[in-house]
Amino acid sequence: MSLRDRFTAELKTSMLAKDAPRTAALRMITAKLKDTDIAARPGPPVDDAAIIAMLRGMAKSRRESVELYRQGNRPELAEKEEAEISVIESFLPQQMDEAAMAAAVQQAVAETGAASIKEMGKVMAALKAKHAASLDMAKAGPLVKAALGG
Repeated sequence: MSLRDRFTAELKTSMLAKDAPRTAALRMITAKLKDTDIAARPGPPVDDAAIIAMLRGMAKSRRESVELYRQGNRPELAEKEEAEISVIESFLPQQMDEAAMAAAVQQAVAETGAASIKEMGKVMAALKAKHAASLDMAKAGPLVKAALGG
């Protein structure tokens, strides 16, 4: 089942269950997906990899909002954003743990033959090509830097 189909099925289920917060979050996701499809025109609709990237961006922006709401002493808004994050993350693939991430970085360094920090871009590109869906590139960067002696 593609992500688009899962969004539709989950939306129907949440509407039938009268789960208003989940329904609102799913509607927000489908609206963002329509915007992304429109931006990709005249080409075909975006694929699942682009949808996953879109969902990661949505989750990241909400995490930043949670921090700002907590600093502004608005816990009710922070809780709403956290609920949206949990709905968004339910559609994302499982992320690698620290040990698997370190192993993937070592493998990418070996495959590319990178020896210095100047070749960090090659290693990051190899990681993204192989593990884009399950690897958080923001966390992988420091690991690659450390592996290359940076």
